[in-house]
This record gives sequence, structure tokens and C-alpha cells, in this order.
Amino acid sequence: MRHLFSTRLRVILIVAVLLAAGLTVLSSATGQSLPDMLVQGALTPLKAAANALTGQAERLYGYMFRYESLEAENEALKAKIAQMEDQARQADSYRRENERLRKSLGLSTIREDFVQVDAYIIGWGSNDWNSTLTINKGTNAGINEGMCAITANGEVVGLVTAAGSNYATVKTVLDSSLEISATIASSGYNGMVQGGYTNGRKDLLRMDYLPSSAVIRNNDQVVTSGSTVYPRNLILGYIVDAGFDDTGVAKFAILEPAADIGSLEQVFIITSYSTTTTGGNANSGNANSGNANTATQPPETTTASEGVG
Repeated sequence: MRHLFSTRLRVILIVAVLLAAGLTVLSSATGQSLPDMLVQGALTPLKAAANALTGQAERLYGYMFRYESLEAENEALKAKIAQMEDQARQADSYRRENERLRKSLGLSTIREDFVQVDAYIIGWGSNDWNSTLTINKGTNAGINEGMCAITANGEVVGLVTAAGSNYATVKTVLDSSLEISATIASSGYNGMVQGGYTNGRKDLLRMDYLPSSAVIRNNDQVVTSGSTVYPRNLILGYIVDAGFDDTGVAKFAILEPAADIGSLEQVFIITSYSTTTTGGNANSGNANSGNANTATQPPETTTASEGVG
């Protein structure tokens, strides 16, 4: 036992001597003292950990900086896209307005007797019986109650029923209380057109008082007969159906309005025009029903009262 202990002690001493010698040689070679080497050896793992944390922090900062830079660039791009979209909408609005004005100019060239005022729609109103719209011009622009509103293509929109200094209310052809004397263009049959609200067809018109012998065809065009309120040959709509009324002695026709009332942005108010009598003489007057010169109605025009019922 004592011999074993002596052997182990000798081995430990030999290892210690060799380690001390090695450290002494390494210290001489590196120029560092033994304590410094021991301290450096102990701090090396800590330095490695600190360097790793520093690198991670630098990468995180770089990521955050790039993120903020990309976010700012993204916001700038969004603002630019919004500006471009707004410019595109304005350009499209100008294009549509230009197209409408070109069509209106063409209509004015065909109907030189028309004096028109263009106006934009700023409001809508409708219920089970009525259909109206509000425009942004009124008496200051020469618009008065009783004037006809049309599209750039000469399609009837309705009738001005109220006017303020800078606005006016137009009762559309879809309103059941608005009655307009009309003619089937291809055959000359006359009748009275009004909104189809009373028949549960809010988007269609109904033409009544047609002769029982009338031959009515789908897609036939229906136009205004002409009066002191509505100039002649303005387009009202196109026939999509027909039948006999409740009495069985007269026919009616269902029309699709020529003017797409729901999608309108702009209308044209006819402030004055001339009407031609059966004798061929032209009477020029204001389109306002209260101030217009009364013209003799064309032979095919019905004698039914016209306007707001």
C-alpha cells in the first residue's frame, strides 16, 4: 500500500514538473508571464462569447436599419402609386367628359335649335314610386323648372321639377308620375310613356294607349312626339315586350330606357329650342313650360297632357 502511494506521488510530481517546464518554455516563447497566460486562458471563452453577442447585435441592428429603410421606401412607393391612380382617375374622368361633350357637340350640330347647359349629378333620390336626381347648376346658369334633361346622345333623362340658384332637381323617366307623349319611330303609333314603378318594373318604362291593331316589334325605337316641353325625336327607349291592357281594347309596350339612368355622371339641360308647326313656321322659345311659345303639335302627336302627373 505504501509502495502504491509512493508510485502515484512520483507520477504526479513528474507530471507537475513537466507541465511547469512546458509552461515556462511557452512563457519564454510568447513573452507572457505564467499568470497572464492563465488569465488569458480563462478569459478566452468569455471573449468568444462576447464577440458572438456583438456580432449578433450588429446583424440585428443592420436588419432593423434595412427594415426601416425598406418600410420608408414602401411608403414612398405607396404614395407614388396613389398619386398615379388619382391621375389615372382624373384622366379617365376628363376622357369621359370629353367624349360626352363631343357627342353633345354632334347633337348640337344636328339640332342647331338646341341651347344646352351641361351639369353634373351630385345626388340621387328614389323610393317605391319616385326617381329623381340633383344637379349642380340652377337658375344662375339659366336652368328653370319645366326644362328637359338629356344625355350627350339625345336620350331623355327627365324633366326639371325644381330649381334653385345653384342646383336643380330632375325627375327621371323612371318616375311613375312623369308622362311623356311618344311615338314608335318605325310605325308612327302614338302613346304615353311613363315609369314602370306602378307595374313593379322599376328599371323599365311603359307605353300605354296604343291601338289594339298596332303591330309592335321588339327593339323598335320609341321617341318623343314633340311638344313645348320635350323636343321631337328625342330617344326614350326600345321595346322589349308588349301586350293588351286590362280593358282589352288597347295595347301597351314595355320599354328599356335609352338612357342608363343609374350610371349617369352628367346631363344636358335644353334651355331653349324651336318647334315647327304643321304649317312649317318655326317658333323659338324658352324650354320652360311656363314661358315657352305654344306650338301646334305634329299630326301624329297625342293630345294627352304631358309632364308631371
